[in-house]
Amino acid sequence: MRGFLPLGLAGVMLATAAQADLALTFPGPATETFAETEEFGSYKLPVGPYSDGFVQTLVAEGRQITRAWRIDVGVGTSLVVMDSLRQQLEATGFELLYECTTNVCGGFDFRFNTDVLPEPVMHVDLGDFRFLSAQRLGNAVPEYVSLFVSRGAESAFVQMVLLGSPDESSLTAKSGGKIAQINPIIPNVSFGSVTELLLRDGHVVLDDLQFETGSSALGEGKFLSLVDLSEYLKANPEIRIALVGHTDAEGSLQGNVNLSRKRAQSVATRLTKEFGIPSNQMEADGVGYLAPRANNLSDEGRTLNRRVEVIITSTQG
Repeated sequence: MRGFLPLGLAGVMLATAAQADLALTFPGPATETFAETEEFGSYKLPVGPYSDGFVQTLVAEGRQITRAWRIDVGVGTSLVVMDSLRQQLEATGFELLYECTTNVCGGFDFRFNTDVLPEPVMHVDLGDFRFLSAQRLGNAVPEYVSLFVSRGAESAFVQMVLLGSPDESSLTAKSGGKIAQINPIIPNVSFGSVTELLLRDGHVVLDDLQFETGSSALGEGKFLSLVDLSEYLKANPEIRIALVGHTDAEGSLQGNVNLSRKRAQSVATRLTKEFGIPSNQMEADGVGYLAPRANNLSDEGRTLNRRVEVIITSTQG
């Protein structure tokens, strides 16, 4: 099948139980959110970015261990966690096959063409994630591992998939101490990815928001993008923002403008009622399908176009 490179077994080599064990320590207090082991699994391991309609993978088979964690890393970025875990993998004999950051991976398309656990056990911020795949040869059965790291306002999220011998491969992980906080480059910035992108580009999409189809009601839950945004607005009361709703191209223009406006207004209402952001620090409107960021001819494109975006409009109170 196009995009998949079947994996043959490497030559049989001497193995030790110590080499097959994988023990990791996280750079911060960690809480396990998911754990599953299949005695024989088949996993499409990404070894390249999303390109020409698919993610290049190879098929790894063996005992499949899938785990996920939430890690308290304060204001650290996803890079802090990935760097630590990469160094530990390399120290235990793993060799990198592929590594990428958000845009290099392929952004939305890479995320939704890769096996990723659902919310809330694994959160992926489409503006800040990192991925790597690696292999370790030398056992009777080669081992393969993938790491998906993303972050929210105060936590990092890690998904790991390990494949190897049913008799030899194992995975243990433990919390580390809270890492030293990283000094912000820009004063008064909370370094969640929403704030970083907002300050860098002047606008950012709140990709984790959820609305029912055709509804303007914002779903329940404390969305991490709103946590991040509210912290920045509280720390910088002179900043004014606009919340702009967008839709796909299904239906009439006026109907979509009305729906997109109501969705933006529901986000503003949540920021005021739940997070205490003054209403005069925000405005909310909608433009329907007039500003797409993807083609409306595919399901993936329409999904990308249904969004609420934040724009900095003024630095004067």
